Amino acid sequence: MKAIIIEDEKQSADFLELLLQKHHSGIDALVKLRSVEESLEWFRANADPALIFIDIELSDGTCFEILEQVNPTSKLIFTTAYDQHALK
Repeated sequence: MKAIIIEDEKQSADFLELLLQKHHSGIDALVKLRSVEESLEWFRANADPALIFIDIELSDGTCFEILEQVNPTSKLIFTTAYDQHALK
C-alpha cells in the first residue's frame, strides 16, 4: 500500500516512518512532505496514494487547507498533539 506522510517536524515524520517499516511492512511511505505548499505541489504532480498520514498543524497552515484544495480519495489518518482539532 502506497502512503505519504505530511508532517512538519522531521523527528516525528522519521519516527512514524520507522514505526511503519517495523510494524506494517505492507505500507510503503513514498514521500515525507513538510508544509501545505510542498504538499499541494506534490498532489498536483502525483496520483493520490492509498493512505495519508497527515499532521493537522503545519509550519505554514493546517492540513485542512490542503484537503480543501486537493480533496484526495485516500484514506486519512490524522496525527496531532492538539485535541482541539478532533471535531473538525
